[in-house]
Amino acid sequence: MPLHKDDPKSVGGYKLVDRLGSGGMGVVYRGRARSGREVAVKVVHAQYAEDPVFRTRFRQEIDAVRKVSGAFTAPVVDADPEAARPWMATQYVPGRSLADRISELGPLREAELRRLALGLVEALRDIHRAGVVHRDLKPANVLMAGDGPRVIDFGISRAAENNPLTETGQMIGTPPFMSPEQLTDARTVGPASDVFALGALLVYTVTGRGPFDADSPYLTAYQVVHDEPVLDGVRDELRTVLQSCLAKKAADRPGLDDVARELARVLPEEEAADGPRTVTPREDLPAPSDTGAPDPRSATSPGRRRRLRPLWAMTAAIGVLAVGLTSYLLTGPGRTNGDDEGGTTRAKTAASRWKALPSGWQPWHTTVYATAERGLKKGITLLDGGGDSGPECQMYEGALYCAGDAVLPVRLDGVTGRVDWRADGIPSLPKKRSYFFWLLGVTDDVMLVKQQYQPEGGDLVTSVSALDTRTGKRLWHRTVDLRSTHVFVSGDLVLVPDTGRGSLTARSVRSGAQRWTAPLPPGMQCDPAHSNVGLYLECNPGTTAAKDTLLLGFDRSDGSVRRLKVPDHSTLVGTYDGRLLYLDAGEEVPGHLSTGTKGPFSRIRLVDPDTGAATTTEPAEKFEGTATTVDGTLWFTGTSGRVTAVSVRTGKQLWQTPTSLEQPGGVTPGPGARVVYLSSPSGRVAALDADKGTLLWETLPRATWVNSQSELAPQVLLNKGALIVPTLAGDVFTLDPAHPERTSASG
Repeated sequence: MPLHKDDPKSVGGYKLVDRLGSGGMGVVYRGRARSGREVAVKVVHAQYAEDPVFRTRFRQEIDAVRKVSGAFTAPVVDADPEAARPWMATQYVPGRSLADRISELGPLREAELRRLALGLVEALRDIHRAGVVHRDLKPANVLMAGDGPRVIDFGISRAAENNPLTETGQMIGTPPFMSPEQLTDARTVGPASDVFALGALLVYTVTGRGPFDADSPYLTAYQVVHDEPVLDGVRDELRTVLQSCLAKKAADRPGLDDVARELARVLPEEEAADGPRTVTPREDLPAPSDTGAPDPRSATSPGRRRRLRPLWAMTAAIGVLAVGLTSYLLTGPGRTNGDDEGGTTRAKTAASRWKALPSGWQPWHTTVYATAERGLKKGITLLDGGGDSGPECQMYEGALYCAGDAVLPVRLDGVTGRVDWRADGIPSLPKKRSYFFWLLGVTDDVMLVKQQYQPEGGDLVTSVSALDTRTGKRLWHRTVDLRSTHVFVSGDLVLVPDTGRGSLTARSVRSGAQRWTAPLPPGMQCDPAHSNVGLYLECNPGTTAAKDTLLLGFDRSDGSVRRLKVPDHSTLVGTYDGRLLYLDAGEEVPGHLSTGTKGPFSRIRLVDPDTGAATTTEPAEKFEGTATTVDGTLWFTGTSGRVTAVSVRTGKQLWQTPTSLEQPGGVTPGPGARVVYLSSPSGRVAALDADKGTLLWETLPRATWVNSQSELAPQVLLNKGALIVPTLAGDVFTLDPAHPERTSASG
């Protein structure tokens, strides 16, 4: 399929050639490396990129595919799970999916089926040997290559050993091909679940129908758990094999070796003497008509053996499915929603505005210096109006990590607000306020902090420490040159620019080991570019006679660099359509602006990161305020609380809404980007409809005092469907956005 107008032109250095498909979680493109090698690039939808649990699952997918190698799977070539829109590149397999093959040409003949079935068994054996369970084996995830099938899309796979992500009770999978245990107790899912899915898939391949087809995913799920499979159209010997795969109890299903032996016995090796038959699409299933005659594909039509029980008789398992199947019901398999004027993909039903809260969530209100479970038990209380800047915080896998001026590195549980651990400095704190901390980032199960301290009678010391996110234990520590003030994290790398030496050093976040060193332009001041995609530095003239600002784009693997000249008085705020998104300000505004951009901005500039080619859009009016961009929309928040939404593509103002929040930070788009949130230094929070700008609600102040000395911006963070709001005074509280009036006893 050709690329859409809003598709990126390249991802991770791979030029995108065309679309291979689109599903509920992301888009898959055919990409081409500079060497000419073709890959399949899976890019996550923007609305899921802000969900830390989804990011964890995507990292899990990458890890799972990397563990698996075999003739019938597609290996990972490259990936960046930490990108603003995470992506993964796998080997490109020419060939359509099994779903498309059956849709176009009808069910497979048994001789064709032999090659497919035995290839799938071998693929599952390779997957299980690697300690992985696929959990979503379905026709859309099987590619029909010329030399045999390929199993793809490990998006919901898991390691066969215990994995907490599968213990939340959330149902994940595609109902017609899910095993009973996936629908009733996800914690018990194992290799036998893939055997069940294999049986359902082969029934579909032979007959064009699933063994549990029904009018809705809920009914299908119920029938998977309670009813016998419908195997009409499957001949007796093959029926026996597939029926054993579809046993309700996992322990009653055969192992893959037994399945392979039986399939090899009952499926012919060669075509019949009368040659291949010609079939029309779904020749055994007439298309539904408007005459009122029942559709033979319907579970309620005559000829179906199964009698559907009334809805009121269904067991509690269906109630549990409500959360797990919501995405399936809203978008359907393989469907996505269209783009609006701002380019944001959003579900349009009111029911999808508020997402599910984390399991066990209750309102809570605490502080970043509350007593900790481990490590340093007590924190340092922020000075009331005395100059402490307060905490910088980041969500990661359901926990909140904070550090800051007089705030020791600390982890808070996102569901309960419990302070899990608090870390010390290096060396141990000699005085209460002799340390300054900066949160660099949380990634790859590591919390990275920069710290500065001044030994008695000595010079100021700058260092970087890596802490284990689970325990708070120090993994490594390294002192850096005092001139290396702009240390930052990108993906799995810690980047240390040294303007004095004219170099950029990349180190592993896990070990601190040096990966590579790259030169920087002499005499220029180079700072990390806040692009949220890729690894970029913006270098300003500094002490040189140069007039242009340079944008340096680095290859993560070896540090090779691309240089682009960018206009002065411009601010890089993100990306759109695979290009870098700049806001151009008037001549009177300094060129390099921080994330606290103010403007006014008179031009939107999109720059190709490979060629430097640029297109510009001049809005009818200038916009100012803190700028945030997601998926084709720019939001500007002013100091008075006014929020303005602007289309990146057209420069047109989409809406403008006043709020009563004082000096708010940038907006935070909610899951699905249907709502945007913002907060103020006093701990007030507001929610606005992202499409229309309607003010949905505002809260009263929740901070114990207002930290007017801080230069940090207030922020709203997401924990699945819940909000977590750290204030500049050190208070931290959570909100249910569907019921923001709910508060804890102390709040």
